[in-house]
Amino acid sequence: MPRIFDNIDRSLLPALRETLALSTRSDFCVGYFNLRGWKAIDEFVEKWSGGPDHCCRLLVGMQRLPQEDLHSALSLLKTDAGIDNQTATRLKKKLAKEFRQQLMFGAPTNEDEIGLRRLAEQIRSKKVIINYDIKSRMGQATLRVMMELEELRRVLPHGVIP
Repeated sequence: MPRIFDNIDRSLLPALRETLALSTRSDFCVGYFNLRGWKAIDEFVEKWSGGPDHCCRLLVGMQRLPQEDLHSALSLLKTDAGIDNQTATRLKKKLAKEFRQQLMFGAPTNEDEIGLRRLAEQIRSKKVIINYDIKSRMGQATLRVMMELEELRRVLPHGVIP
């Protein structure tokens, strides 16, 4: 039977930590990835060896604003052309900018910095594999874009990734 976590009566984090303690891999699909929040579960992923069968695969969706959906629905031009390279590059830059903005809110704690460094190392060692699901603004095609280490270097504060 499925469990519903509303973080009011039932909190997700304790159940997630309990499940990860028994796991050798995980797959997550999220609409938002809180970089600083990773430290709440990174100790479990750290125990895994990495690679396809022993890693955390994270699919991050790119949320569209309500006005973008309305514009798309009411547009006179309907196209199924998919997504071009220029649009994909622009959307990747937008994602990187959103991650940078996340890190600019508030003063990071020592625990935040340690967690970000651990996430970077887990990405390098293939214990964490992050993919992005970018919905095309021109149609229903989906482009999955792998976040490379170089992109992560641009997102995280200077010196976090050597």
